[in-house]
Amino acid sequence: MSYKTTDALMRHLRDSGIAISGSKQKQQLINTGYFHGYKGYRFFGNAQTRLPFISYDEVYATIQYDSDLKSLLYGKMMYIETAVKNIALESILVKANSESIQDMYDKVVSGYHNAPATATTEQKKKMQQNKLSLQNTIQSSLVYAYKKNNPKITHFYNNVGYSDVPVWALFEIMTMGDLGYLLSCLTYDVRDDISKRLGFNVSCDTDRQLIYKYIYTLKDLRNAIAHNAVVFDTRFRNFDPNSAMQQCLKLEVGLPYVNFKTIGDYIILMCYYMKLLKVSKTEIKAFIREFERITEHYRQSVNPNVAAIVIHPDLLARMNILKNFI
Repeated sequence: MSYKTTDALMRHLRDSGIAISGSKQKQQLINTGYFHGYKGYRFFGNAQTRLPFISYDEVYATIQYDSDLKSLLYGKMMYIETAVKNIALESILVKANSESIQDMYDKVVSGYHNAPATATTEQKKKMQQNKLSLQNTIQSSLVYAYKKNNPKITHFYNNVGYSDVPVWALFEIMTMGDLGYLLSCLTYDVRDDISKRLGFNVSCDTDRQLIYKYIYTLKDLRNAIAHNAVVFDTRFRNFDPNSAMQQCLKLEVGLPYVNFKTIGDYIILMCYYMKLLKVSKTEIKAFIREFERITEHYRQSVNPNVAAIVIHPDLLARMNILKNFI
C-alpha cells in the first residue's frame, strides 16, 4: 500500500466532493491529521451515517466543536467524579466503622455469607464471584500504583508504622470504572445509604442500581474525553440504559424520553448530578448556556444537512426543560 502525502490526501478529499485548498487548510489537515481528523469525523455514530460535508471548513468545524465540548465537560466531570467518590467513601467508612480495606470486604461488600435471605444459591455464588473479582481489581490497582511509585500508596507500604493501605487512600487511585464496580458490589443497605446521601429519587430505583449505572454511563464519556476520542456523536456509549436510569431522569427533570444516544442526554445527566451536589444554579446554567453557544456556533459553521444529523432536532427544547428543572 502506498503512502499518501498531504497534497495527495487533499486531492483525494477534493475527488470525494470536499472542497479543500490553500496553505491554511493544508496546515489544518496536517495538525488534525487525516486519520484522526477527517476519517474520525466524517461519520456520525457509525460508518453507515456519513456526514454530507461539502468543504474542509466543515470538517474542521466539527473537529473544533468536538474539542470545545471536551474542554467544557472536562472540569465538571472531574468535579462530579471527586464528589461522588467522597460521598461513597464517607458512607463506606461509617458502615464498616473502619478504614481497613479488609473490613470493607467483610462488612459492606456483598458475598456468599451476607447475601439477602431471598437470594438463590446461584445469586449468592454470583455475589461471591463479584467480590473476588473486586478484590483482584483492587489488588492490581495497588500493585500498579506501588510499581509506579505513587506516593499516595508507597507511603503506607514503606513506612514501619503502617501495615496496610486505608480505604481512603485506595479511593485516591481508583479509576471511575473501578469506582462503579466497587459500588455495584456493595450490600443493598450501603447502596441505599449512598443513594440517599446523593439525593437520588429512589422511588424508581428499587434495586439501588443507579449509583453505579450512572457512574458507568459517565465513565464512558470521561474516558473518551481523557483519551481525546470523539465525543460529539456519543460513539463511546457501550450500553443500553435500563428503565430505572430512564425513569429517574424523566421524572426528575420532566423529560419525555432519555436514551443517551445524543450528547445532550449526557449534559442532562451531568447537570442532574451537579444539582444533587448543590452546585449553584448560576454555575449550572452557565454550563448549559456555554453548551448551547458552542452548539449554535457549530450549526452556523456547517451546511444544514450536516447540522440536521449532528444536532438533534429537539435539543433546544430539552435544554429548556433542563434549565427549568435547575
